[in-house]
Order: sequence, then structure tokens, then C-alpha cells
Amino acid sequence: MSEIITVGLDIAKHVFHAHGADERGRAVFSKRISRGKLLDFFAAQPSCTVALEACGGAHHWARQLTQLGHEVRLIPPAYVKPFVKRQKNDAIDAEAICEAAQRPSMRFVAVKSEQQQAAGLVFRTRDLLVRQRTQLINAIRGHLTEYGWIAPKGPSHVAMLADLIEEDEMASSLPKAARAMFRLMLDLLAGLEGKIADLDKEIARRAREDEVSRRLMTVPGVGPISATAIAALAPSAEIFAKGRDFAAWLGLTPLQKSTGGKQKLGVTSKMGERTLRRLLIIGSSAVVRQASKRGAPKGSRLEQMLARKPRMLVTVALANKMARIIWALLVKQENYKAPVAAKA
Repeated sequence: MSEIITVGLDIAKHVFHAHGADERGRAVFSKRISRGKLLDFFAAQPSCTVALEACGGAHHWARQLTQLGHEVRLIPPAYVKPFVKRQKNDAIDAEAICEAAQRPSMRFVAVKSEQQQAAGLVFRTRDLLVRQRTQLINAIRGHLTEYGWIAPKGPSHVAMLADLIEEDEMASSLPKAARAMFRLMLDLLAGLEGKIADLDKEIARRAREDEVSRRLMTVPGVGPISATAIAALAPSAEIFAKGRDFAAWLGLTPLQKSTGGKQKLGVTSKMGERTLRRLLIIGSSAVVRQASKRGAPKGSRLEQMLARKPRMLVTVALANKMARIIWALLVKQENYKAPVAAKA
């Protein structure tokens, strides 16, 4: 029997499929394994490279298999898809993962520790609560419109609705059952506001205690939420050769459709970490908004762009630049130093 060099593992909730290959890429085995027997199966295998798609549960199984002495590699699902042959089932998926892992130019995802995933969960939870808050606000505004009341946009204006519903003018125009439902939604909204505020305090505390987060917060437009999110969700900066690679990983570089030696750049690719990309764009929009009101530093690149480019384009370009600056700070372990305008 040939020596197993690479195993492609297609993971699921209950039934897994493993495809083993030798050093020439020839199939050695293709086995269906239940969840309870998976670790026993790999404990009996000699040390080899085990490849998985970077999907739900992949980091957990990567840590478990690493403890058994295997080298684990996580592959983005989009990079596995070209290796899938006709039709689709677990065996074909496992074979495609195994073949993709053997490509010398394949890119892999860094395995996260439990602490890194726990830190990232703080932001995922906050995002969930913010989405639920937005849904409640939209529901309240939409239902009030049905009774002829138009509420201003934004969470800051919804706080006054609790008082208005109790006033005679609005209360008399709403049925009793509708008032009860509006009070219920406003109570839920107040609870969400409190939970979001608690998470904001927790994130601010983590930012103060973490050295990397404090360094990142020296960049204009990067606050406690963005800084701690980058520290928790971004992989090691050393895996990127340059700042542009990090910006491309975030999806902040132009979409390229070049051919025949002619370079054609399109809109922002948006292919990457959505959470960090959104946070950087929010931070850059705050910088652009302040520069539009108070004026950008004289002779700065931001001033030049605002003079000749649309505001949204400047915002995305600034987010791209912020990503490159963040990469440099992480690699060099330095604080941000604002550029000095050249003297005329």
C-alpha cells in the first residue's frame, strides 16, 4: 500500500468523507466516516497533511487534528471549486480538497485558536444585535406610517417615540392593540440598546489593554472597535508580502479584468473579510466627513483627492490606504506618524 501524504477531508455535521493520496497524487483510499469515529481514524493514520475547506467547524477540527500530529491546512471554498469534477457529492468534494491542497501555488487560511475565535465572537454578537436593532427601528417606523405618523430616520430619533406614544395626540390615533405592540417593540429596542452599550464598553476595555490595538488606534479613522476587530479577525501580517496584499485580502483593491497586456481595473472587488472592510470604510468616511467640514491638511493627498474626486470614491481610496498603513504598523510594530507636508 502506498504511503499516504495528503488527506482531503470533507466535513459535515454527522458524516465526513476522507480521501487519501500518495506523493504522486494517486488515490489510496476514499472512506465515509461518522463523527464519533473521526478522531480515532486519524489517530491510527501516520502523520500527514490533512486539508479541509475553511467553513463552519473547520478551525475546531484543525486544532483537534493538529494535536494528533498532523499538519492541517485550511483552503477557502472558492479555491476548491475549480477542482470539483462533474456532479457533486461528499467523495468528489473530498477528492477536490485533496487535489487542491497539493497545488504548490495554493493559498491557505491560518488556523485560529479558541481565544481568537472568542474575541471575534464579540464583534459577531455586536453585529447581530445592531442588525436586530435596525430591524426593530424599521418595523416601528413602518407600522407608524400605517397610522399616519412619520418618524425621523436613525436610532437617535426613536428614543422620543416612547414618550410620544403616551401622549394624547398620538395615543388617541392608535388602536389599543397597536399601542401595546409599539410598547413591546420599544421595550425590546431599549434592551438591545443596553446590550450594545455593554458590548461597546467591553470592546473599549479590550482595546485599552491590548498593545496591538493601542498601536492601531493611532491611525486616523481607527477606533476601539476597528482596532480590536483587526487584532482578532485578521491573520498574521507577516503572511502578506506587502500592504497591497493585505488591502486585497480585505477586498479594497480594484477588480482586475486585464488581458492581452492591457490593464483594465474596475470597481472595488469586495472579495475578502467583510467585517473589517466595512469597519475601515466607516472609519474612512468619518475622516472624509471631518475633512469636508473643517478642511483637510494643506498639501495632503486627501485634500487633492477631495478637490477632484467624488466623496465616496475618496472614502474607499482612503480605506485602502488605511489598510496599507495598518499592515505596515503590524509588521514594523510602530505607532502611526502623520506625514508632514513638504515646504514650498
